[in-house]
Order: sequence, then C-alpha cells, then structure tokens
Amino acid sequence: MKLLVTGANGQVGWELARSLMPLGDVIALDRSRCDLSRPAALASLMEEIKPDVIVNAAAYTAVDRAETDEAAATVINGIAPGELARIAKRNGALLVHYSTDYVFDGTKSAPYDEDDPVAPINAYGRSKLAGEVAIRDSGCDHLIFRTTWVFAARGGNFVRTMLRLGAERDTLRVVADQIGAPTWARNIADATALAVARAQAERQQHSFSSGVFNLASRGETSWHGFAEAIFAGARAQLPGVGLKVAAVTPIPSSAYPMPAARPVNSRLTASKLQARFGIVMPRWDDALARCLDDLAGQ
Repeated sequence: MKLLVTGANGQVGWELARSLMPLGDVIALDRSRCDLSRPAALASLMEEIKPDVIVNAAAYTAVDRAETDEAAATVINGIAPGELARIAKRNGALLVHYSTDYVFDGTKSAPYDEDDPVAPINAYGRSKLAGEVAIRDSGCDHLIFRTTWVFAARGGNFVRTMLRLGAERDTLRVVADQIGAPTWARNIADATALAVARAQAERQQHSFSSGVFNLASRGETSWHGFAEAIFAGARAQLPGVGLKVAAVTPIPSSAYPMPAARPVNSRLTASKLQARFGIVMPRWDDALARCLDDLAGQ
C-alpha cells in the first residue's frame, strides 16, 4: 500500500510518518512539495505518486489571521481538500482528512455528536466546514476526523507556549470558561493508522462506508486547567525547564479578546469512533504526561 501524507512538518503530519509506516510505503510531503494553496497543481502530483491512501494533514491553522484572510484559509482548508477528494474518487483512493470542533458554535451544553448541526462562528471554522462539504460531495471513499485542542512536543501549540511563558513570567492569566479535551498529535496519528488499516480491509471486502468521526481525548478541562496540568507535569518531569510561574489566574474569555470568536464548548463524543474501529482514545492528562516525557528526552 502506498500512503501519501500532506503537511509532513505539522504536528499531526510529523507523527503520521511514523504511525503509518507499518501499513506500507509512506510518502510524507511538506508544503514545498505539496502546497495546498495551489490546488490546481495537485492533480499532476497525485498522478506522479499514485497513492492508495491520501492522508491530508495540511491545513491553514492561523485561526485569528483567518478573520482577515478568509479567502486564503478557504483555498487551503476548503477548495484544496475538495480537489484531493476528486482525485481520490477518480483514482479509487481513500482520502483521510482532519477537521475541527470549530465547525460547531459551542453553545451545546453536552459534548457534540457527529450529527449535531454545524454552525461555525469564525472564518477558520467556515473554511474547515467547506472542506468537509467538498469531500462529501465528491463521492470519494473518505474518513473525516474532527479533532480538538491539538498539542505535541514540537511545533506551535498550547503546551509549548505555556512552557515558554512559564519560564519567562511569574504570573499568567488563562481563559477558564472554554471547555474541551486536549488531544495529543501522536494519539491522532496512531488512531488514524488503525482506522486506515480497517478501512482498507473493508474496501477490499466491498463493505466500506465513508463517514465523519470525532477523534479527541477522553475527559475534559479548561484552558486554565490545561495550563495548570502542564506546569505540574513539567515540574515533575522536566526538572531542567526552569519555570518561574508561581500563579495561574483563571479569567473569562471576555478578559482576553481575540480577533476570532472561540466555541465555549469544544467537547466531542467518541462513541462512534469506538463502535466503528474499536478505538478508545486515552485521557487528555495521560496523553499530556507522555508528551512531556517526549520533551524530557529532547
């Protein structure tokens, strides 16, 4: 099996190169070789590689910048995935794509199911929803994974930002009224590999059905709770990190205004993923501990 991964230098793309390796020949491409801002160039690239599986981990992820750059975000997150889907349909390939809890408005009081009505409240969410719609409309075999609050030992993410700020400042103010489940990029990649293996077996047996699946850690916390867990874990697992921070003050979202509105509730159910693929995601705090172990070894 030949598997093509886009966004190879991203948090999830980096992990996918390792997680997918047991399944076959993995070709992991960064933006210099596979640029989703140029959708018209994708057909010739895919014709050259002829992958059996396309795992699209590339995305426009600058949530706040998207508010003034929605056209660019829509090209990368909406139009390009649609082009990949048409190519997959034409070539009989499976397309795996990552979406986000930001397709929801965050007003539901319980965790979101895959079939809940979508209503993005920012440009980034609209661009990601456009990608979902384009993929579904293409008719290709596909798996769309909605994930949330992604973190990793590399790249730009909340864990690394908190560790940097915690080493620079005595006090920090962190939003406490947004709730979600921090999800480790490695867990996303490992779950993807398991799902792809099952999906390919189903396709060979002509029993495959496409779908959207929530792919997020178990449990829940706020950004404030996440920050406190990061600092507690770092003190135990990263003795050389040199934390200065002594207090993390909880604040409402209104006290930290951002260009893009964020959903208050980013929780996602996981029952559909378990029922279809037998995948049970780890708790967010257990995943954080493993990620910090990775950082300790760097």
